[in-house]
Amino acid sequence: MQGLQQFLAFAETAKHGSFAAAARELGGAPSTAAKAVARLEVSLGVKLFHRTTRQVSLTPDGERLFERCQRVLAEVEDLQAEAAGTRALPAGTLRVDLPIVYGKRFVLPLLAELVRKHPALQLDVRLQDAYVDLVRDGIDLAVRLGPLKDSSLVARRIDRQGMVLCASPKYLARHGNPRRLEDLDAHAAIVFRMPTSGRNRPWTFRQRGVAVELNPKSRVCLSDGEGIVEAIKLGLGLCQIPDYFVADELAKGQLVEVLPSCRPEPLPIFVVYPSGRLLPARVRAAIDALESLRRRA
Repeated sequence: MQGLQQFLAFAETAKHGSFAAAARELGGAPSTAAKAVARLEVSLGVKLFHRTTRQVSLTPDGERLFERCQRVLAEVEDLQAEAAGTRALPAGTLRVDLPIVYGKRFVLPLLAELVRKHPALQLDVRLQDAYVDLVRDGIDLAVRLGPLKDSSLVARRIDRQGMVLCASPKYLARHGNPRRLEDLDAHAAIVFRMPTSGRNRPWTFRQRGVAVELNPKSRVCLSDGEGIVEAIKLGLGLCQIPDYFVADELAKGQLVEVLPSCRPEPLPIFVVYPSGRLLPARVRAAIDALESLRRRA
């Protein structure tokens, strides 16, 4: 197992950016971690880190190895959990990837409760709207909004996301309230630039039972959902946005829904995880916790 210890030292050093931090994680001395990495470099015949007096950073060879290490070490954790039996309590590090706003509002409270119930469980949560490769990055599970494109993932539908077209009362007082989809051409639009593609997200509607997609000419383009809410409140234009982003503002009258009769069909929200992987207790527990979101659907 000496070789495995070298890889563990390497992975922890890469994760934390220093031998001292890696040593604290592994329960040893910084010199031990540094020597283990040095032996690994010799055995592989490549330089894995650029070293300075204060920190270390991965070389290109190191980055490639770290990607593979994350996958392998995740599998080792899964095997250990499986060997402990199906009744094993959730333990170890649960690595989760979440969309920013939905993750903060709905998923983090569930994960916090899970950690309170299981003291041996640790969380490594990534909040970002861009999609990541779960297998490459060693992610246990992720929450995905909208139709899925990666057929290699196991998916369970847990929730839905309604889309509402909103404006501020001040904006509508100045420019009038659209009565038909055709009226939108005369209005200023705020659009969301999707981080996964760099394209502007089209507006979708349902008119007389038929799905309609519009690509409005934008006056303002933003790549942050919470920033879009502020832009709408400031009266910069109309924007179609997930309903949970603006639920409070609509309830307080700070925003007004426009063309509610043309709301599109809600988008599905899934929890996804790699297929062909063993499901350790920590992942099973997290999936079960997320199933409670079905009450919103």
